[in-house]
Amino acid sequence: MQAQPDADKTLSLILSRLEDMKAEETVTIDLRGKSAYSDYMIVTTGRVNRHVGAIAENVTKGLKETGIKNIHVEGLPNCDWVLIDSGDVIVHVFRPEVREFYNLERLYTQGPGAAKAI
Repeated sequence: MQAQPDADKTLSLILSRLEDMKAEETVTIDLRGKSAYSDYMIVTTGRVNRHVGAIAENVTKGLKETGIKNIHVEGLPNCDWVLIDSGDVIVHVFRPEVREFYNLERLYTQGPGAAKAI
């Protein structure tokens, strides 16, 4: 199954923004053919709450600047775990302890028919 060209552009934009903001341990999970709601999921870490919030705001700003509408963001008030849903790409930005606790990568990359990390 092929990703939409827009999904690949969105993925590149987000990964570039994450790199610019010094996000750590970024993992991209390919959900094509595994999920009806998204093509990619990104899991990344910010060092502390303030870093998590800054990363999320920077990614959201970049998405809006490229004309992506209906971006859904949750978790900004606490900045332990911020979810950014742009439709084709979902981004999870965690503090290190919270990421370790939930371990989303394991849920999506293990088991039969698992999505693969890229």
